[in-house]
Amino acid sequence: MTAAQGVPGPLSGSTRLYAIVGDPIAQVASPQLFNTAFRKRCVDAVLVPLHAAPGALRLVIDSFRAIRNFDGLIVTVPHKIAATEWVDELGPRARLTGALNTIRKGDDGRLIGENFDGEGFIRGLASRGHTLTGRRVLVIGAGGAGCAVAHAIAAAGAEAIGLFDIEARRAQVLVDGIKARQLGIDVFEGKPEAAGFDVIVNCTSIGMRTDDPLPVDLTHLASHALVADIILKPVMTPLLLAAQARGCATHQGPAMLEGQIDAVLDFFAVRTQT
Repeated sequence: MTAAQGVPGPLSGSTRLYAIVGDPIAQVASPQLFNTAFRKRCVDAVLVPLHAAPGALRLVIDSFRAIRNFDGLIVTVPHKIAATEWVDELGPRARLTGALNTIRKGDDGRLIGENFDGEGFIRGLASRGHTLTGRRVLVIGAGGAGCAVAHAIAAAGAEAIGLFDIEARRAQVLVDGIKARQLGIDVFEGKPEAAGFDVIVNCTSIGMRTDDPLPVDLTHLASHALVADIILKPVMTPLLLAAQARGCATHQGPAMLEGQIDAVLDFFAVRTQT
């Protein structure tokens, strides 16, 4: 594999450090994608995966704060909500959703958290020719990623959004939050059933294992429906395979990450070097 495919170039004492933290971590695609982006921007930097359980998250963030050449941290499941407690400031989308997926260290050492999942999801859809305008969308999961994606779907012009989470209270809080921000949109707490929806989006971790059950009942899935998953690995989850078998269009998880690479690098102030 060459440098252009994501392997970092020669490291030195001046190399800037970035990382992604999660539990589990083997499924993430960020190291390859971001290291490729660093090479394209001719930046002396590297991004590595960090496997940390929830109880160790604060220690990771404290270490990030202390290490002076450690410039940025990407946050993935299950840490996106908990991480908001350990930063100094939240950007507008992180405040809106109550979750973050990226932390930047300022020149003064302050940590600023922001959430690019929603933007990445919408950009990923657009890059593959999909639009949500006027469509009825079912979002499964109201955790950190689900909140970001649901708010972005509302802003993208969906006609209606059904929200389901195994914790009903969490789904209702998200319903109320979208209604308060997007007046006139039909937002409601739904069931994990595909009937009546044009787009199904899985924002849970169900499907990371091939023996996972489906997160939504596809019995009455419309033939014209688009079924999306935000899981990175496997790329074709059981949900996407089941939808594909029914002749429906599918949208794979890596598109959400690909759709936010440039926005995250800009947030990190990683500029092309000449």
